[in-house]
Amino acid sequence: MEFRVGDGSVAVTVPDEATLLAALTERLRNGRGFTVATLNLDHLAKLHRDGAFRAAYAQADLVTADGNPIVWLSRLAGRPVALLPGSDLIRPVLALCAREGAPVGLLGSSSAALERAAERLAAAIPDLVVCDRLAPPMGFDPAGPEAAAALDRMAQAGARVVLIALGAPKQERLAALGRGRHPGMGFLCIGAGLDFIAGHQRRAPLWMRRLALEWLWRLAGDPRRLAGRYARAAAALPRHARDALRMRRSS
Repeated sequence: MEFRVGDGSVAVTVPDEATLLAALTERLRNGRGFTVATLNLDHLAKLHRDGAFRAAYAQADLVTADGNPIVWLSRLAGRPVALLPGSDLIRPVLALCAREGAPVGLLGSSSAALERAAERLAAAIPDLVVCDRLAPPMGFDPAGPEAAAALDRMAQAGARVVLIALGAPKQERLAALGRGRHPGMGFLCIGAGLDFIAGHQRRAPLWMRRLALEWLWRLAGDPRRLAGRYARAAAALPRHARDALRMRRSS
């Protein structure tokens, strides 16, 4: 499923979790790196106006559908994909890393959240090795020297896969830098996923997620920050719906 953004496009390339895990298994076993980006409606709005963000997404090896609107648009286009949010991918991907003997690094969030998340993940996933944890300072530039140093530190610690929890577009830009700097490493962009695991943020209840109402839960928790973002994202829906219908007719 492909979406027009700015002067380019972005596509969801992973139809379901089994396909993603198979691709990551093959890459880990063959020493090949990867970047996993998780596309949602907010990302589409940002991609439309941010060229650096588009360039980072263009380097992603695997793109999943992170939001229900992306899933609905894919169905409208006749090219359905499964919902695979970054937060839901953490445990299956880390279980795969444990089976394959691939140490993991955690980058982003806060030091307290990373420590707690690492403890809980290690307790839940036998043989998981979290070899490094790093919470960048405020104002962290994902393309600056601090970013390069953070990535190099993860590599020196032996991380094969790095979970980046910085939010968009910082995490995708950092992953793109890491993909070029350390081509044998994997990077998974997960937003607030580690904060949820640590208990530093509360995720929407399961019943709300099943009814596609997680956005409402988040909006109620931080309306001043999210109201404008959600309004901009929703304003682009009619255009993407028209594009999806054209895809359906053309196929």
